Amino acid sequence: MIYIGAEEMISPLGNDAKATFSAVSEGLSGISLVHKAGLNQTDIHLATIPGLTVSRAFENLIVAILKLVANNVDPDTVASDRTLVIISSTKGGLKDSIADPFADVADTILQEFNLAHQPLIISNACISGVLAINTAGNFVRSGHYDHVIVIGCDVISDFVIYGFQSLFAVSDKPCAPFDSGRAGVTLGEACSAVVISNNPQIYRDRPYSLLIGTSANDANHISGPSRTGEGLYRSVSRTMAQNGISPADIDFISAHGTGTLYNDEMESIAFDRLGLVDVPLNSLKGYFGHTLGAAGVLETAVSIQSMRNGLLLKSMGYIEKGTSVALNVIEESKNTQIRTVLKTASGFGGGNASLLIQDL
Repeated sequence: MIYIGAEEMISPLGNDAKATFSAVSEGLSGISLVHKAGLNQTDIHLATIPGLTVSRAFENLIVAILKLVANNVDPDTVASDRTLVIISSTKGGLKDSIADPFADVADTILQEFNLAHQPLIISNACISGVLAINTAGNFVRSGHYDHVIVIGCDVISDFVIYGFQSLFAVSDKPCAPFDSGRAGVTLGEACSAVVISNNPQIYRDRPYSLLIGTSANDANHISGPSRTGEGLYRSVSRTMAQNGISPADIDFISAHGTGTLYNDEMESIAFDRLGLVDVPLNSLKGYFGHTLGAAGVLETAVSIQSMRNGLLLKSMGYIEKGTSVALNVIEESKNTQIRTVLKTASGFGGGNASLLIQDL
């Protein structure tokens, strides 16, 4: 069995998992209007981490999250020669080094935490986090490592903001995934981590079972998803099949849900084809914005916290059905037992990925 746990988060809503989940449970959002942050000094809605330094922000977040994770596992785990660190990010420390935005942080944590192996970087647009967790699971299952610490981190920069604005993809209000009034993405920043292992004894709090998933590329367009949801359909159908999971077994879907017209519509079509339209579903983008390469790890960590606390979180910003296929979008948070979670991600370049988490 492959285990997942020791989840941690540094987000606009808190400096650790407990604080962040408490804020989300209370229905708080980290999104606010930031003046003159957009192209040509326009005001723009963003979800930013309070007090984050301008210089070496990405590196500092990675160091901080590793310190939090180290407190959640056996003290010998982080520096073990059987442990690998994977960093999931779209841009890394781009503001500090355009030439190599990952070199400094890799060297820093290698030395500061006495890591036995050079960190592995996975950067594949917005599916990076889910891909990284699946990669970690495969490394452990194959016996290459006993433990893999997966860190997802991205910080907001002018490059990212202006890029999304150039695509006319940024909402002029807080994003509203799957809602009829949605108008695009809201960008966010966060750093989150989970630990994948073959040993349940290393965790401070009890772990869950990671049912390793798959990825699929729809090859539709550099920035637009397949109109039929083909890539997401193929990924989720294979993930369920290889783990012996049927739609009836899934209690909750943590969807990608960016709040753009085409992404949310694509997801609804894919979930319909998969027979999952009745499964309770949310998008966490209304709380954190779209955190890009951090999203898959952050949203997996929040989903694990939801399982620990028996709480289905409402999909922030959702009011009225906005997709051609009606989904069971969670409109109010509610207490219930959650045994099996499906996490999905979709991204630029046609990438799609999915995984399952199950209570032991």
